Amino acid sequence: MSQRRPSKGGEIPQMYNLDEMDRKIIAALHQNSRISYTDLGTQIGLSRVAVQARINALSEKGIIERFTVVINPGKVGLQVSAFFNVDVEPRFLDEVAEMLDEEPAVTSLYHMTGPSTLHMHGIFSNMEEMEQFLLEKLYQMPGIVKVESQLLLKRYKSRMGMRL
Repeated sequence: MSQRRPSKGGEIPQMYNLDEMDRKIIAALHQNSRISYTDLGTQIGLSRVAVQARINALSEKGIIERFTVVINPGKVGLQVSAFFNVDVEPRFLDEVAEMLDEEPAVTSLYHMTGPSTLHMHGIFSNMEEMEQFLLEKLYQMPGIVKVESQLLLKRYKSRMGMRL
């Protein structure tokens, strides 16, 4: 599935009221998005067909944006996890965000209020790779004013998506 992008141009997203069954489906998918429609139906008291129809409707409405897998970075050799506060001149904000969106090391990117324009998370195999990313990519982008970084020491909790 392709990732849905936030709307541009100040559009107000359509809001949907989720009923209790939708909430149960989303909670179950949060725990295990590979659960079969049959097993999920049994778990929440709906038929396989009803579960499938509800999941399709939640996807079509954009409530469920995508199904994904969560990988433990340390287990695949990505040892450095860092958060960056990136100050960008306003006229370059969208351009920089689009370029950073294409970078494989960047796992999340947010336009924030406060002292930083962009808040970014990246994962790297080692400090040298992170330094190369900073010197050869991030610092070369137009409109970059300042970059601050913080290295992650220990992860206590990480949630993909949101809780209802």
